[in-house]
Amino acid sequence: EVRLVESGGGLVQAGGSLRLSCSASGFNDDPWSSDDPVATAWFRQVPGKEQEGLGCLSGYDGATYYADSVAGRFTISIDKTKNTVSLQMDTLKPEDTATYYCAAQYVHKLRWTRPYLLAARSYDYWGQGTQVTVSS
Repeated sequence: EVRLVESGGGLVQAGGSLRLSCSASGFNDDPWSSDDPVATAWFRQVPGKEQEGLGCLSGYDGATYYADSVAGRFTISIDKTKNTVSLQMDTLKPEDTATYYCAAQYVHKLRWTRPYLLAARSYDYWGQGTQVTVSS
């Protein structure tokens, strides 16, 4: 059974930084190998609004794709030894307040265009979410 668990959420002041982690388990033996790699994405959601795709990282070649709203402020990285994907968030703004989710999908099931990679419907596996609150 695939399981994604986010951690690292909390309260931070505007202009500060926060690092979220997504621990993945239950995929094939090596989800970051070239045989059947996994891509991991981060989304966020504010009550009453649709989920917003923030970025995606390919486990095949490490390529990353970001939404315009966070490009240059947020960075996705991977620690293959720990099966963990992180979202480094810098220069946080009050409008970044949301519940943040990591999602995953096998690379061979994805289309490699930014709109597709940042769409929630493209991903089968989801974490439970972690709350990020940015105070002004």
